[in-house]
Amino acid sequence: MLYRIIAETYLKIEGTTKRLEMTDYLVELLRNTPKDVIDKVVYLTQGKLYPDYVGIELGLAEKLAIKAISQASGIGEKKIVGMMQKHGDIGVVAEEALKNKRQMSLFSFESSQELTVEKVYENFEKIARAEGAGSQDRKIKLLVELLNSATPLEARYLLRTVVGKLRLGIADMTILDALAIAFGGSKDLRDEVERAYNIHPDLGYIAKMLAEKGPDGIREVRIELGIPIRAMLAERLPSLEEILEKMGGRAAFEYKYDGMRIQAHVGKEKTMLYSRRLENITSQFPDVIEAIGEAFRGEEGIFDGEAVPVDVNTGEMLPFQMVSHRRGRKYGIEKIMEEIPVVLFLFDVLYLNGEDMTSRPYPERRAALEKWIQQTDRVKFAHRIVSGDIEEIKKFFNRAIEDGCEGLVAKNIGEESIYRAGAREFLWIKYKRDYRAEMADTIDLVVVGAFAGKGRRKGTYGALLMAAYNPEKDRFETVCKLGSGFTDEQLANLPRMFEELRIEKKHPRVWSEIEADYWFVPKVVLEVIGAEITLSPTHTCARDIIEKGSGLAIRFPRFTGRWRDDKAPEEATTVKELVEMYRNQVKKVEK
Repeated sequence: MLYRIIAETYLKIEGTTKRLEMTDYLVELLRNTPKDVIDKVVYLTQGKLYPDYVGIELGLAEKLAIKAISQASGIGEKKIVGMMQKHGDIGVVAEEALKNKRQMSLFSFESSQELTVEKVYENFEKIARAEGAGSQDRKIKLLVELLNSATPLEARYLLRTVVGKLRLGIADMTILDALAIAFGGSKDLRDEVERAYNIHPDLGYIAKMLAEKGPDGIREVRIELGIPIRAMLAERLPSLEEILEKMGGRAAFEYKYDGMRIQAHVGKEKTMLYSRRLENITSQFPDVIEAIGEAFRGEEGIFDGEAVPVDVNTGEMLPFQMVSHRRGRKYGIEKIMEEIPVVLFLFDVLYLNGEDMTSRPYPERRAALEKWIQQTDRVKFAHRIVSGDIEEIKKFFNRAIEDGCEGLVAKNIGEESIYRAGAREFLWIKYKRDYRAEMADTIDLVVVGAFAGKGRRKGTYGALLMAAYNPEKDRFETVCKLGSGFTDEQLANLPRMFEELRIEKKHPRVWSEIEADYWFVPKVVLEVIGAEITLSPTHTCARDIIEKGSGLAIRFPRFTGRWRDDKAPEEATTVKELVEMYRNQVKKVEK
């Protein structure tokens, strides 16, 4: 398949901000893609080579990309750097450089060989895997080889992809829509496609199954050891009375730990650990690997739990930030393990000795967990009670707070209480501390833009534009400007921290009627606290839902200091959650 077909589709997608049009272009591309390369086309459209859990990223350094453009175009590196300063887009620079090459040629430029998807993917793979002495030169050579056969338009998307800045504004959910339409004829297949994706989150694999076997192919998708499952998430309600009403009068209540959520895949030969974002974090927790290996009495299992740091002197639970120090570390893990050990609190089993457990009710899963796991000092069950007594639950809640937890998670115990991978439903409900008329509960918001600093903050950002996630529309809706709670050092570092996410215009998935000075790819999630939630004629969060012409805003927002790098932007606080919080806030004020 010619890479030109992909590049032309990307150009069309880049020319619209309408999700339906983007989907239509993707559908056309998928229908015209041969079965043997459809997985590669999907990965490239995601701006990657493999699903996230594989842990291999493309990401060529911009300096090396500039060298490759220079070699392929014959234009000096200094001039390429100048072009980069002018355009701020490595793809546009490559496109312009190749256009200049053609114009300066005495003869009409014709590539000796048209680029194919297979060739692009092959060279990208080699670039991603190149290591050791001489690897930089090999990477440059591989990219130059592609550029020598590329058209200017192809060069634009080759360079954006190879440096990790494709940024078409296409989310996984849009690709799922396109796959359902392309291979099912309509969106009727969408739920089945998403179910397969939730238990096997590899869009290339899902696309190939659909292309080769049609709808029956995705119905064959099963849970596999070593392939992370998208985590089930909880809704929230402000009172125990409402939670029990929603749960039918009785529920299981588990501690809501302030740790790092971990999905442990325990096999006969090896154990793998994944974060809630499906990242492979096995190397960062060798102590957890050892501990769960000793605690598990079966052959194979997939377990859902929370790794919580503990004080080596007192045994008390420590806050999340202490365990987050391990993220991304390659060295010094042994020292951190010794200084800040973790306890793995398990609360679910998703796969056990060859059997998919997700379709079983929660009580059966909990019983299986207790049967096959032997508690130790380092592996324990999530502390819980099963009750419908308000006073008993309140005492248990207070104990959870005293023990260093955030609150409780109520879990449905009926026959319907299956594990809904990737879903946020009222089968699980969060109940956190200090729900009062004022907004005492924290929320997680996504950074989508920034405003230039003034006065003491001149030269940095004065405030960040924050948004909540709307899963129904697959977009981010603004809810506040965040300028307080940052240290001077954090403020000074903000431009550098967001440099890689800077884009020229508002991201297609962002709905904002506020014009920011800077726009970002919606990726970074921050924990925010505020005084209350109010109606806003300016912000777009929940626009027209509470009151015509008004959205919701956070009054006096403040950064708590917690960077939620354990959360994907799609896992941020939802518009629906904020609507419920606002309505409950109004009820309490009226009382």
